[in-house]
Amino acid sequence: MTAVSSTRAQIATARSVVVKIGSSALTSLETGLDRGKLDALADAIESRMRAGSDVVVVSSGAVGAGIAPLGLSKRPRDLATKQAAASVGQLALAHAWGTSFARYGRTVGQVLLTADDIARRTQYRNAQRTLDRLRALHAVAIVNENDTVATAELRFGDNDRLAAMVAHLVSADALVLLSDVDGLYDGDPRKGGATLIPEVTSPEDLDGVVAGSGGALGTGGMASKLSAARLAADSGVPVLLAAASDAAEALSGAGVGTAFAARPARLSARKFWVRHAADTQGVLHLDAGAVRAVVDRRRSLLPAGITAVTGRFYGGDVVSLTGPDGVPVARGVVAFDAAELDEMLGRSTMELPSELQRPVVHADDLVRL
Repeated sequence: MTAVSSTRAQIATARSVVVKIGSSALTSLETGLDRGKLDALADAIESRMRAGSDVVVVSSGAVGAGIAPLGLSKRPRDLATKQAAASVGQLALAHAWGTSFARYGRTVGQVLLTADDIARRTQYRNAQRTLDRLRALHAVAIVNENDTVATAELRFGDNDRLAAMVAHLVSADALVLLSDVDGLYDGDPRKGGATLIPEVTSPEDLDGVVAGSGGALGTGGMASKLSAARLAADSGVPVLLAAASDAAEALSGAGVGTAFAARPARLSARKFWVRHAADTQGVLHLDAGAVRAVVDRRRSLLPAGITAVTGRFYGGDVVSLTGPDGVPVARGVVAFDAAELDEMLGRSTMELPSELQRPVVHADDLVRL
């Protein structure tokens, strides 16, 4: 057991928790869903809920659960077969979670999301309301990526990133990532000689860490877990990375695995969406003075500091802001269409008609990178 730090204490006492469960913790190539493992995870989650926490589950395993029933020998690589396996597996997965939580009189609701649902502000808020309402009604939300319709262009890439998104979406106080690894190591523990990193408090703690890709049943791996943990922690949500076999201990005292400390201030829902969820529709190229104003002085972006515009976008879209060297320095919600901005570039605000005398990107809608 690892000593309980302030970060671990935060996770152990969090009132709202998102728990992500990896495919390997629920399924096998030979038999599909492992009901014994799933029941043990449901037991640990129920115990946490009875202790007073709201819990949202992000469950991988839909594709894995569909492999055996379809007679496949390995995880499919082509999109059509993945979607077919997911269509079979999602039914089995939702039913299994429902049956397991029914032992405690709990109702389960399935929420399937695509990256497009998160990228679009209206759908983002709809998903937020659905999850909040399920929690208010004391149901267990089981969230998964909608693999049956998600294309390569619209995927989260893995459920670790989805879990980090959901953690901020529901204003969770903690994120727990459960899989077949018991924490973050400074190398591959399967090769020997690797050391467990018990806590990550700053980026410097990750110097020299080598993270690998996913296994036979999943799309994640340590690289995706590390990326998701940093995304959530950077947004103000502490994270615990632990083995699914240690779920009971992870969800009670948080004394196992690797804990990631959260940044002191949580990003607002809108700024999180702008920084991590929304697709950028264009680029505003800034001069050096505008970069200093936006990044160092945290000012709104005015047309005088914009040297060029790339892309086709409209007022209300999210755009990327780059410096003279082409490196992105911020993202923000633009107030004007690309066509309007073409006539405003480099001009002082006072030179413009009164209806255009406002920031191109207001400081409240701008996130520095």
